[in-house]
Amino acid sequence: MRFLIVRTDIRAAADDDVAAAWACGGRLRDEQTAPELRRQTLHAEDLDAAMLLARALSTVGAVRAGRQRIKVLPIGGPNNRSAQQRGDRRLGSNRPPHLT
Repeated sequence: MRFLIVRTDIRAAADDDVAAAWACGGRLRDEQTAPELRRQTLHAEDLDAAMLLARALSTVGAVRAGRQRIKVLPIGGPNNRSAQQRGDRRLGSNRPPHLT
């Protein structure tokens, strides 16, 4: 499976907006209608590579200061190779290989 690693700015929220979202049970931020401003995007072919890139991006000063965040998003389906070609004996398992 391929992954998209994104470094975005965190939008500030007014206290009134937070209170309204909390009271109504709604969302404060909806990434589908108003995504955060992207600062950097990278692609990775597997989860291990994506996490390595995310850890590297998390050392940026703005991320460490809490003004930006790192997101790891799955894109596309699983690799084109079948489970048998990978030597995967856990056919039908939904858990990632590192958790089984």
